[in-house]
Amino acid sequence: MDDETMNSKSKFFWTRGPVIIGAGPSGLAVSACLKQRGIPSLILEKESCIGSLWKLKTYDALQLHLPKKFCQLPYVKFPSEYPTYPTKQQFIRYLEDYASHFSINPMLGQEVQWAKYEESKECWRVKTNEHEYRCRWLIVATGENAEPVMPRIPGVSEFRGTLLHTSAYKDGAPFRGRKALVVGCGNSGMETSLDLCKNGAKVSIVIRNKWFPVETVDWFLLLCSRLIIGDTNQSGIRRPEIGPLKLKISVGKTPVLDDGAFAKIKSGEIKEAKYFFHQKNGHRKSSLPNNWKGQKGVYSVGFTAQGLLGASMDAQKVAEDIAQHWNSTTEKYCLDG
Repeated sequence: MDDETMNSKSKFFWTRGPVIIGAGPSGLAVSACLKQRGIPSLILEKESCIGSLWKLKTYDALQLHLPKKFCQLPYVKFPSEYPTYPTKQQFIRYLEDYASHFSINPMLGQEVQWAKYEESKECWRVKTNEHEYRCRWLIVATGENAEPVMPRIPGVSEFRGTLLHTSAYKDGAPFRGRKALVVGCGNSGMETSLDLCKNGAKVSIVIRNKWFPVETVDWFLLLCSRLIIGDTNQSGIRRPEIGPLKLKISVGKTPVLDDGAFAKIKSGEIKEAKYFFHQKNGHRKSSLPNNWKGQKGVYSVGFTAQGLLGASMDAQKVAEDIAQHWNSTTEKYCLDG
């Protein structure tokens, strides 16, 4: 613990730089940005590995949904030999190499139980399952998708089949020859449907017909998509009126990259069911909050619904803001216990 000082009297660790919660892309990015400015940091990660969401809670067929140049973390590009849309395993390898490049060594197996700001000492107290840490700055980088959200479906308690969130889905092999209903037609829904279909499952998909993002950018690519794919309304899928870039910025919706699922919907191999249920108050606000900075030295990275690019931008902002307050006197905080 090179950047920490143990207070033997009170049994806590004083951390000179920020404490970062989460060792995913957001946590690694902000740690690297801080290190580039000469500021040490400590990452606390509850799992036994970095990038745990990617390693433990994603399906095998997952690929990045945007070109790699929009998904790279600060200061390090993807290897030139990687395809435009890297696979899950390639992205995990990129994260591991990124951590090694910046000598980032998170404290693994440290699940944060609570964090409290100590007014009298002007510092944060962060309690994990094993230790207590104190710091001047606290950065939350736990990820927008860290916890699965299951919709409330009437009668689902009586369902006797297999009920899975996509975070627990790995591949379609166990569903060969079985009927499978996929709820949602975002990237995860479409890719899961296609993977199930490739593995011999009898797939149907439930679509909330409010939004269906397509692989286009602004009006030009919307036009190209209509020419290439045709009229999706005939398949019960209504397109948004604005381009994906504006859609992403305004409401945080990610464009769907069709890698074969739509063709199978048209052919009938994937059966489509129109609006099936409505989740109350499920609409996203029309504007995104500028929520990377809070009060009393607390920050967040990766919560602006703008994917990896948004996390990288947040990381730079947070590191720059902390750098403006960083000086050799930071150690005066919290040392008295």
